Amino acid sequence: MTTALAERRVPGGPPRESRVARWVGRAWFYLPAVVVFVGTIALWEIVVRNVQIRAFPLPAPTQIADALQQNWSAGRWPLSKAATATLFEAIGGLAIGTTAGIGVAFVTARFTTARELLLPLSIGAGAVPIIAFAPLMNNWFGVLNPLSKMMIVAVLVFFPVVINMIRGLTQVDPAALELMRSYASSEWAILRKLRVPNALPYFFTALKVGTTLSLIGAIVGEYFGGSSEVLGRVIVQSASALRFDVTWAAIVLSAATGIVFYLAVVAIERLVIPWHASVRGHEP
Repeated sequence: MTTALAERRVPGGPPRESRVARWVGRAWFYLPAVVVFVGTIALWEIVVRNVQIRAFPLPAPTQIADALQQNWSAGRWPLSKAATATLFEAIGGLAIGTTAGIGVAFVTARFTTARELLLPLSIGAGAVPIIAFAPLMNNWFGVLNPLSKMMIVAVLVFFPVVINMIRGLTQVDPAALELMRSYASSEWAILRKLRVPNALPYFFTALKVGTTLSLIGAIVGEYFGGSSEVLGRVIVQSASALRFDVTWAAIVLSAATGIVFYLAVVAIERLVIPWHASVRGHEP
């Protein structure tokens, strides 16, 4: 027998789960992953504390947490300021790459000639090795200029945005397209009412991929020089000084920043396209 908390009656339809029941179900779904994660951290702490493997520069989780706390806003490597600067570079590069990718995708999807010209260039940009590309951007825009790191990020983000947007703009439902054309709808009306709504889920997929790529690009660009108050330089300098607790604290902070960045995009996606199946999940 189902309880009133687990489901509610919808007039003229089957019982529907309440929001509380859905959240409980999700919590049970993620519980094994949480247990494995906590167990791994505990085992890591026990092994490092008791085995004392000095040849391997892997501090205990508590040492990493202490380094994160001590260097958060003070010390030789202020991690909060470094994370803010790296996130600024990542967001700026994501904005540049996304804007350029959307523009190229619209032109490519509309004109066949542009598709034959721009699509190979987009694929070539996506195949550029970031390790070889980063020093060039630092020389072109200045090693201390945040724009050099933003352009590295923009190159990484550009290709996923172009490919996903082209797919969303072109792979529309043929029946819906034929229906709009039967009503003599203009190309602008078809673009606005059919192609763009169809492309939005693809766009947010590319944007979620771009959040991780943007932080990777920014940190890799920082490896090749720049201000010392960024995460990439903190990782390099602390490792050179054999302060591996600070190094791992910066790495953990980078991962946490990427997760927050990703969740922000997911929240925006839920606000913009609440009607899409990927957002509604299993809700009927």
